[in-house]
Amino acid sequence: MSATPTLEAAPSLVDSHCHIVFRNFDADLDEVSLRWREAGVKALVHACVEPAEIPAIRALADRFPELRYAVGVHPLDTEHWQADTAHVLEAAARADGRVVAIGELGLDLFRATNLDEQLAVLRPQLDLATALDLPVIIHCRDAAEPMLAELRQRQRDGRCPRGVMHCWGGTPEEMESFLALGLYISFSGTVTFAKAEPTHACARQVPADRYLVETDCPFLAPVPRRGKRNEPAYVAAVAARVADLRGETLGQVASATTANAARLFSLPLEVV
Repeated sequence: MSATPTLEAAPSLVDSHCHIVFRNFDADLDEVSLRWREAGVKALVHACVEPAEIPAIRALADRFPELRYAVGVHPLDTEHWQADTAHVLEAAARADGRVVAIGELGLDLFRATNLDEQLAVLRPQLDLATALDLPVIIHCRDAAEPMLAELRQRQRDGRCPRGVMHCWGGTPEEMESFLALGLYISFSGTVTFAKAEPTHACARQVPADRYLVETDCPFLAPVPRRGKRNEPAYVAAVAARVADLRGETLGQVASATTANAARLFSLPLEVV
């Protein structure tokens, strides 16, 4: 399997979650952008981990017209949540039509145990997404139970935003629960890892109209580049592995995931 299929093999792809604002892209971002375009990546959705990133991400959107972005606070960055943070995020979202989501937000009980603090940061962001009618990008690691409890209560109350479970690593049973809430499932480079059997099962089972592909770069580079810096072009390797698992062509997966990303994030047709 080629790690970066040609443009002909992947006519249109969307990297639905990336972090090219990180410093390890400073030296060669122009070359990185050439590679994602050669790989058929027509649009990128840039995630945000804390408000101080927003001006730099906005500048990247100025530089690369195919880039759209989210604003939010990551569950492992709760120390950046201040009394005015919700207002800062709202102002940023209202000021720029290229803001297409709130996030990445969520819960992470793999690297932290401060669930109450994380919930206190998560809830106002979910409220903001509902108020602005924007989707959410959800980070959920070892926290499916409390996340489902929060979202199910919001669904009962009629205030559960649409969105995507990013970098999916849960079980098929958990996936079905999140799908039942109307969420999309996004597969990253972990789907190429040999031991990621639950993720493989999810990729086989997820409905064709409810999944995305992403890199989460610079993290989680797919095989055969595992352990190295990831970049948006490598989303083609993610899509190729998903195609293998589903018994489909790369073109079928590219078409489905591009359409799904465009629908979820309201990407303009000229971008995709």
